[in-house]
Amino acid sequence: MKIGVLALQGAFIEHIKSLSRLGVNAGAVKLPGDLASVDALIIPGGESTTISKLLGDYSLLEPLKERINDGMPVLGTCAGTILLARNIVDSDLLTLQVMDIDVRRNAYGRQKESFEADLIIPSLGEEPFKGIFIRAPIIEYVESGIEILCSVNNQAVAVKQGKIIACNFHPELTDDLRVHRYFIEQVGNGAVAESNNR
Repeated sequence: MKIGVLALQGAFIEHIKSLSRLGVNAGAVKLPGDLASVDALIIPGGESTTISKLLGDYSLLEPLKERINDGMPVLGTCAGTILLARNIVDSDLLTLQVMDIDVRRNAYGRQKESFEADLIIPSLGEEPFKGIFIRAPIIEYVESGIEILCSVNNQAVAVKQGKIIACNFHPELTDDLRVHRYFIEQVGNGAVAESNNR
């Protein structure tokens, strides 16, 4: 199994390191040809406008959308959530439109309004997960059938639709590997290294 990380901009190196700590073969995805060698993909946090533009510039938008619609598992974090959404409120940003959610960009404010919160995510166990929110989006609406994995103040911050997972925070910026492990399990391989798992 190989998990790709979209490496156009943003925190892709941190995701690759997290996957490597779990003993997973991980690699950067920069061109359409790179998609053929991966079984799943992570879309990292970063600048959603820049990543969207580069998806178009590198002719990745349509091939990536096709792979996701064909069932490739995807994890989107922060900007990744924005790029997965079917609708961006008050924006004409070009996205993959593969997840039935409405998202508002930078909904918490500027960089100085970034924050951390202890998240209760039942799928990850009882211990809280430290959520790091940096210029995070808000998921304003979810279609029926979407599983809400975690909420903060009655606002969904992590959701799942089939093999697509999106979270508004940055799990790659913590030492806690449970979000990445959960994604790997969704891909279909739960046999990750037990050492260095926290």
